[in-house]
Amino acid sequence: MSTETKLWHLENFNLFKTLSILEKIKMSTKAQHTKMKKNEYIYFPEDPSSSIFFLKKGRVKIGSYSDSGKEIIKAILNPGEVFGELSLVGQEKRNDFAIALDNNLVVCSLGMKDMEEMIEKNPLIGIKVTKLIGFKLQKIERRFESLVFKDARTRIVDFIVDLGQEKGKAIGKEILVKHNLTHLDMANLTATSRQTVTTVLNELKEKNMIHLERNKFLIRDIDSLK
Repeated sequence: MSTETKLWHLENFNLFKTLSILEKIKMSTKAQHTKMKKNEYIYFPEDPSSSIFFLKKGRVKIGSYSDSGKEIIKAILNPGEVFGELSLVGQEKRNDFAIALDNNLVVCSLGMKDMEEMIEKNPLIGIKVTKLIGFKLQKIERRFESLVFKDARTRIVDFIVDLGQEKGKAIGKEILVKHNLTHLDMANLTATSRQTVTTVLNELKEKNMIHLERNKFLIRDIDSLK
């Protein structure tokens, strides 16, 4: 992959907006860009936490395995998202796995030493990374509380609200959410079943609280949905 293409990939991440063009060019020469096939692992549990990753194209599933070998899905990432960032705060080995969900996935990786050097020269990037980690920890905490204290229907509704707040685009009082999640994905992320997700979505549709289309939905009034 040419330096120009690498540079274009990196410029599309908000994390690097504060870098000068020379710094971006230097970084692009150090970054590794990899194309992957569906179901290929980017990293496994216990792998060294030696890089931070930036998703350019495709989707990535982050998860772990229970003692009994059951897969636990923690997140499904879309282009523009960063992962593996805990290596910046002292994580020596991965606690989870990252796997490609689509063919022709493109991921960019940067070694820890290069990332730390860049943060040292650009403290604002360090602040952004800290906020990113804090935001993800808050999501994990909310999800844990939801699993403990809320029923399946409420977890699914909360998940839709979170998607609207994080990825939605306001259209008047309504919010349009584009996504690449199947009902099974939503079920795995809310610890419910695919049938329950379908039932709840249809119920909300019948009550005109959401409008469903393929890979997107429209939240009529997010406050009432809450």
